[in-house]
Amino acid sequence: MVKKDIQETVKLPAGVKVSVEGTKIHIQGPKGKVTKNFDNPNVEVKTEGGDVILSATAPAKKVKAVLNSYKAHLKNAFIGVVSSYAYKLKICSGHFPMTVAVSGQNLVIKNFLGEKVPRQVALKSGVSVKVDGAFVLVDGPDKDLAGQVAADIEQSTRRPGFDRRIFQDGIYIIEKAGKEI
Repeated sequence: MVKKDIQETVKLPAGVKVSVEGTKIHIQGPKGKVTKNFDNPNVEVKTEGGDVILSATAPAKKVKAVLNSYKAHLKNAFIGVVSSYAYKLKICSGHFPMTVAVSGQNLVIKNFLGEKVPRQVALKSGVSVKVDGAFVLVDGPDKDLAGQVAADIEQSTRRPGFDRRIFQDGIYIIEKAGKEI
């Protein structure tokens, strides 16, 4: 039995430009630019008119799964460059008042549980981080990058071996890409 070639078409939203250079796809829109690397040799990516076409010849089950993953990544990138992804984190401090500030490419957490040495989180470029009172706002066009920065901030105040129901101090994600947790 011969397997049929499959093709998936993704429509470009208004105001979004896509360019393909080898295995890299550059997506540009009003809120920023996202670059993705689709390096699977079995999946071909090309642009025609206002569409991005993903195709695979004689695909196996795994190649079809990769093709659909690439399609989902493209849709996420289109959403991100049109209306960026925002994550909201809450600063929770019980006994010791915690001070959080952005300095350069670092997020500095001072006085976490009375610690003398401030904790620092290196921020990735392409994502903006703002501290607004008891909240930290992470915003960026790339869903993967914005989510990773939010996770890095949350993990920086993690204390292994302590019950988080009792020791509740830390910085916690409360909103992921506009959805409350």
